[in-house]
Amino acid sequence: MPETLLDVVSEAVAEVGRMVHARWAQDYRRWEKVPGHPVCEVDLEADVMLRERLTAIDPEAGWLSEETADSAERLTRTRLWLVDPIDGTRDYLRGRSGWCVSVALAGGGRPLLGVLDAPARGEHWKAEVGGGAWRNGKRLRVSDRTELPGSRVPADTLPKIDADLVPVERPNSIALRIGMVAAGDADLLATLRWGNEWDIAAAALIASEAGATVTDARGHPLRYNSTRGDAFGVLATAPAIHAAAVERLRSRATAAFPR
Repeated sequence: MPETLLDVVSEAVAEVGRMVHARWAQDYRRWEKVPGHPVCEVDLEADVMLRERLTAIDPEAGWLSEETADSAERLTRTRLWLVDPIDGTRDYLRGRSGWCVSVALAGGGRPLLGVLDAPARGEHWKAEVGGGAWRNGKRLRVSDRTELPGSRVPADTLPKIDADLVPVERPNSIALRIGMVAAGDADLLATLRWGNEWDIAAAALIASEAGATVTDARGHPLRYNSTRGDAFGVLATAPAIHAAAVERLRSRATAAFPR
């Protein structure tokens, strides 16, 4: 059977995941790009390797990666690679498993395919538009949660205003937290800060293809290959609770970023 584009990208990401995982137990340089934003030499090695592999797959696509200086040239391209070589670097540096390699290919402002490789967890996720979402070959389906109270949220702690929600495991990787919603392991994931497109593109597609509703923090559609390459928050939920989640977050979203 001929390999699909998703198959080829999936294998390329898995190859890089194997390299990153092998380096996990070794010594490597680490530093902070700016205070509070750690990086290590493995991030950079993975970025170089991914650019080589992915550019060979689609040389006409632009490039937006956490570990590469952005260029306005990408705005002229009809397709775009969105790459986070190690999403969840803090967990990677601490020897914890909550990290992954995240890659999406976007076109027309939306992700067309997405792959997450989390070798420390033994997980490989992938999705393409209209083709469903999969983890380790098993099709994913979002939970059937219908009420916001009691919803499971990846969080270490919750504020008092959200005491009716249930905290569950919180990997450092935002992509894996969104993936938890896709897999029905959580009902709700929300952030209320500006985030980068490379952090969320692959996981947002995986969650959407699993039946989740995925928007920005205000409930607006997410668009990719924007001028700034970022979005205000992300909200991924079981579809029946999305409107209630938007309403609950409304005042906090407005306070964080007034219109």
